[in-house]
Amino acid sequence: MEAVDGRGQITQLLSRLNGGDKAARDALFSLAYGELKKLAHVRLYQGGRSGGMLDTTALVHETYIRFLGSSALRSEDRRSFFKFASQVMRNVIVDTARARLAQRRGGGVAEMTLSTQLLDHLPSGEGSILEVHDALLVLEEADPRLAQLVEMRYFGGYTEAEIAETLGVTERTVQRDWTKARLLLKAAMQRS
Repeated sequence: MEAVDGRGQITQLLSRLNGGDKAARDALFSLAYGELKKLAHVRLYQGGRSGGMLDTTALVHETYIRFLGSSALRSEDRRSFFKFASQVMRNVIVDTARARLAQRRGGGVAEMTLSTQLLDHLPSGEGSILEVHDALLVLEEADPRLAQLVEMRYFGGYTEAEIAETLGVTERTVQRDWTKARLLLKAAMQRS
């Protein structure tokens, strides 16, 4: 049997998984685990802070659990697998932020404000993630490719070169699109 590097093995395992081989799923995650942890680390510790919501291992494990419950894992190659993984990680992070904000707001218990200044001092980690997520939903309606780029860069931690390769465009196009996407996101966030 010919030797295959990690990239080729991931593609082979995806092919086996898509063919119905359930054992390929566990082998795929074992092989991709290190890269998934790097992806999670970049996303969680972007800008030097994690917000304390999740740690890298928890994010990877929650992503795996969601993969197990999803029939949507129909990636054809390594790039599309990690693109899908970054989307799932985004959903995990957003869901966790929403849950923490709901809990902070009483988790369904009747609200009783003791100080009107209390809300001004809450950490902005979860709130900023939700603001970006909501603005990204607006951007998806206007320009799906820009939204995909933001998702890959902000939530996936992809480099410009990786995004260019995945989207089939040049790095310069990614740079221009990133500038445009940031402006549109900023405008969307200011409206809300």
